[in-house]
Amino acid sequence: MKSFLRKDGRKGIRNVLIVAYLVECAHHVARAIVNRSDDPAVQLIGFPGCFPNDYALRIMQALGTHPNVGGVLLVSLGCEGFNREALAGAIRASGRPVATLVIQQTGGTRKTIEAGLAAVMDMKTRIASVKRVEMTLDELVVGTICGGSDGTSGISANPAVGKCFDQLVRDGATCIFEETGELIGCEQVMMERAVTPGLAKEIEQAVVKAVHYYKTMGYGSFAPGNAEGGLTTQEEKSMGAYAKSGSSRIHGLIKPGDAPRQGGLYLMDVVPDGEPRFGFPNISDNAEIVELIASGCHVILFTTGRGSVAGSAISPVIKICANPETWKNMADDMDVDAGRIIEGEADLDEVGGEIYQRVQAVAAGSQSKSEALGHQEFILTYKSFEPIGPACLPAH
Repeated sequence: MKSFLRKDGRKGIRNVLIVAYLVECAHHVARAIVNRSDDPAVQLIGFPGCFPNDYALRIMQALGTHPNVGGVLLVSLGCEGFNREALAGAIRASGRPVATLVIQQTGGTRKTIEAGLAAVMDMKTRIASVKRVEMTLDELVVGTICGGSDGTSGISANPAVGKCFDQLVRDGATCIFEETGELIGCEQVMMERAVTPGLAKEIEQAVVKAVHYYKTMGYGSFAPGNAEGGLTTQEEKSMGAYAKSGSSRIHGLIKPGDAPRQGGLYLMDVVPDGEPRFGFPNISDNAEIVELIASGCHVILFTTGRGSVAGSAISPVIKICANPETWKNMADDMDVDAGRIIEGEADLDEVGGEIYQRVQAVAAGSQSKSEALGHQEFILTYKSFEPIGPACLPAH
């Protein structure tokens, strides 16, 4: 498959130009620039907070230098706490074109929109000539998330993704599953799959942290919609979510923004470190998608039983539908019908193979359903993380 070769040596499957607002006060101006550009490859991301946050800066730096991103326009109000110089510097150091507009210095809304449109046109011309090179499966990074889960998720779509992950890992690809808050009760089975005893301990501690966090918040990763869909306990939901990981050995534990050093299967810990300070850690599925993309995912596999229409900016989202009834109702938003497993029309290996083929097709340039429908959802809020320890990415 053909890819876009970046000056930092990374390869992308898309050539996106992102317009990023650095505070909510600049959101409208940035959105107007994107809307008036009228190009699906010009996409909007941003951080709403006015106060500085190391996590937000880290994630925005990772997104601005993502292999699917060709260039970046930053839109700042001017008085927010976000370190726009550090963000622009990181993007520039990666060899990507970057421009910064400060609304308070540019002359307000209309003048900044006009300047932004000119900057976007200039960057589109510059990134149109990015070199295309071959990319192999062992260079691909794939993430997975489940959302709108129900009683069918853990017996059709999720284990089918696990089958796909097993094949991708055999191919040398990097696969990332998450999240520790939805894997409570699965720590022992995950520990048994860790490549080293030290990593096993890190996985256990990450789940213990998630239990403490949710107990303090008084609410776990279990929504009313999960119960309405037939799930009865957090543990039942966890086992279904766990099935997405397949059966390969777990090569490492990462946190949002950490890029795995080599191929294999990785668990992402998305629950913040320390005592709860910023509310619920995953206020929507899109927040977790953003974190997976920040860790380098070219493609996201999204399983759903109840149904979800969400996509994402930067990296395409492939929807795997677990429930036959949901497929009948929402087929226009779904890429793969895993409900056929429940109806006896296919087995896990067949659907896993279909997902595997779909990953390759999307990586080669075919649009996923959410891409074709124009979905480019994005959300980033405050969090806090400590760096991972040496046992989290063991040498092997």
